[in-house]
Amino acid sequence: MRKTFTTIVRQEDKWFVAQCLEVNIASQGKTEKKALESLREALALHFTPPVATVLPQVQKIELEVAM
Repeated sequence: MRKTFTTIVRQEDKWFVAQCLEVNIASQGKTEKKALESLREALALHFTPPVATVLPQVQKIELEVAM
């Protein structure tokens, strides 16, 4: 089964960090492409049986903030 995940990539000093928003997994690489490749590998390992965790439910919350 194929599943699509939402990711963010940010640069921290000389490294790029890729993070999956649906599953609390992150990885890094010297380039954005390498960080995403590493994240794909980490996610594949995470979902390789036996799977120890289940997908969290993503929810939105609302609050008042001063801008």
